Amino acid sequence: MPEVNIELIRNICNSLPSVSEDIKWGNDLCFIIAGKIFCAVSLEIPLKVSIKVTDEEFDELTGRPGIIPAPYVARHKWLLIENINLFQPGQWEYYIKQSYDLVKAKLPKKKVGELNS
Repeated sequence: MPEVNIELIRNICNSLPSVSEDIKWGNDLCFIIAGKIFCAVSLEIPLKVSIKVTDEEFDELTGRPGIIPAPYVARHKWLLIENINLFQPGQWEYYIKQSYDLVKAKLPKKKVGELNS
């Protein structure tokens, strides 16, 4: 089974269409679609990852040790996973793809059309 590390997270994010990377806030590697972040990784050790989830998952997952509402964006159903080993690689694939899809769904139709062309 592949180890959960920054490379696994990067590979999952970069496997999705039209993704770019940027370093923001000094030390966060952000994965972006059409100018909107869908995954952010704090590059300090231990690695922490922020992703967007559904309302139901937000309520369920924030009850687990090591997962908290993400500072500044919790109201938009973002989580901060304080230990990347809480999820197996397949779970990371699911949650990152879902975060991507949730962020993409909020983009203006024109932007989505540009991505698809």
